[in-house]
Amino acid sequence: MSMVEIFEEIEKTVKTIVPAHVQITNIELEGSVVAIYTKNIDEFADNNDIIKQLAQALRRRVAIRPDPSILADQDRAEAEIRRIVPAEAQITDIYFEADTGEVTIEVLSPGIAIGRHGTVLNEIKKGIGWAPKIVRAPPIPSKTVREIRDYLRKDDVNSARKAFLKKLGKRICKEPNGGENWIRTTALGGYREVGRSATLLSTRESKILVDCGVNVSSEDNAPPYLNAPELMPIESIDGVVITHAHLDHCGLLPLLYKYGYDGPVYCTPPTRDLMSLLQIDYLKVTAGEGRKTPYESSHIRDVVKHCVLLRYGETTDISSDIRLTFQNAGHILGSAIGHFHVGDGLHNIVITGDIKYEKTWLFNPAVNKFPRLETLIIESTYGGHQDFQPSRKEAANQLKEIVKRTLARGGKVIVPVFAVGRSQEVMIVLEQLMRQKEILQVPIYLDGMIWEATAIHTAYPEYLNNQLREDIFQKGENPFLSEIFKRVDSVEMRDNICNDTDPCVVLATSGMLNGGPVMEYLKAWGTEEKNTLIFVGYQAEGTVGRRLQKGWKELSLSDHGKPITVKVNLDIETCDGFSGHSDRRQLMTYIHHCDPKPENVVVCHGEESKCYDFASSIHKNLGIDARVPMNLETIRYK
Repeated sequence: MSMVEIFEEIEKTVKTIVPAHVQITNIELEGSVVAIYTKNIDEFADNNDIIKQLAQALRRRVAIRPDPSILADQDRAEAEIRRIVPAEAQITDIYFEADTGEVTIEVLSPGIAIGRHGTVLNEIKKGIGWAPKIVRAPPIPSKTVREIRDYLRKDDVNSARKAFLKKLGKRICKEPNGGENWIRTTALGGYREVGRSATLLSTRESKILVDCGVNVSSEDNAPPYLNAPELMPIESIDGVVITHAHLDHCGLLPLLYKYGYDGPVYCTPPTRDLMSLLQIDYLKVTAGEGRKTPYESSHIRDVVKHCVLLRYGETTDISSDIRLTFQNAGHILGSAIGHFHVGDGLHNIVITGDIKYEKTWLFNPAVNKFPRLETLIIESTYGGHQDFQPSRKEAANQLKEIVKRTLARGGKVIVPVFAVGRSQEVMIVLEQLMRQKEILQVPIYLDGMIWEATAIHTAYPEYLNNQLREDIFQKGENPFLSEIFKRVDSVEMRDNICNDTDPCVVLATSGMLNGGPVMEYLKAWGTEEKNTLIFVGYQAEGTVGRRLQKGWKELSLSDHGKPITVKVNLDIETCDGFSGHSDRRQLMTYIHHCDPKPENVVVCHGEESKCYDFASSIHKNLGIDARVPMNLETIRYK
């Protein structure tokens, strides 16, 4: 079916279902969404069944949008909103989404902004045409979220994005080439190793790249095999799916745009914001170390402009023969498991990214129930037969004893953390321990991107677990706002902390000690036996963190460009229970409880020995064929 025939079929279906008195001004294919523009937006708001009927008949996502002619200019609309909404609601932000015709109004008191029986909302809608959405303001403002919203609000960006979505809509609806159907995955990075994750999903019709990470633990920050013939030319990629925001999964995504890719990036809303934060920091760290940056900040903006956001449970076409659904992965904020429905029921592939199959202080456990499942591609970071971690409760008790012991002897505690995920969980535990007076109350300094990453967490409460959401937004108990946390916002403040003799706790990046502000604390305090360094996350082979875990007592580091030697006398401790990765037991349980059970499993994202160990156990204990491909190896499924 040609594009003209597709549009004719869509228009015919819309006219059949939508009542004749409702004025439809335009119908567009914007990505995988059928966008229906109307001057009678209230007709759809009052009758949600119409939208359901349209989605079922068209077998596509449907969005009802106000015709641009009824939308007030954004500046006038904002002024009108501020006039209508009572001052007591305390507006903190207003941002427009031109793609959808919605305006989101962040307030401290949502009930007042909505008004009794929605009277304020209705007045806003009548006054400006935009569809208003009232949300509670996050308790910590995020600079990253604000800058992304401001960037997407620019007229030239908005126009470019609309043109991109229309182009994407045509690409998704392209006519099939015809011939034999087949499905393959090619390992481009992160196989028999941890780092630079990248998997190419190919069919007769499509190429989908899942993740595009960097190996930050290697000396040359090794990239995936982006020059593999299966990937060439870059412009032939139909879409990129990012499972989560850690650099080993998204660090080189902007490089694709430098090479000429101009297609979509599918991710969750928090992933877009977090990966922008981490990619910008990656450029700063790379430049600060005197190395050539792989891309420019303009390429990060290109990523933002091309993001197509999906929430958990939403299904969308990402090519002419592949549908994607995201599910919670439980790893970090917005982390997602990708379910790929290929062809008309031809094959179903799940790529887990990184998963945590346990409820944590931040997130619900990873989802393992899917409509259909033939192939599971799963991580194995802790897949070795001895990789068993304590529970979150046991980890908290272990952390308590270590910190208590260190503070009692007048020492300082250094906790290297990843800015996203582990730092927020450690913050929650330490805040609770100090509030309940189980450990001495001392300042907890947050250095690096931790504060900003925490702010982004509060901007997306729907991605946190139910208990934490209730504590923050219903009970008003926000552990992140405790006065014990001190943000380190300057080099001078960091120097003062390093020279201070009083006991304290420092949470600082990077989590593997391969750079970042944590190195300054290690250099300042590493020689003192009374101090302690606590690892709460995975330490990759080749990193300073792994060397310390192995017992190294002397490190060759750099101090303002000059080589120095640091004697390591402080205690080295590890609290594995804080990891965002599932341990061996959880990984096996995850597969065992998969519904439906996969016919075959592909193991990745683990050291080579752990991958083989895990795959062997899957076959032996669960009776499922398991494979351990190496980078650049291709597996055909159909």
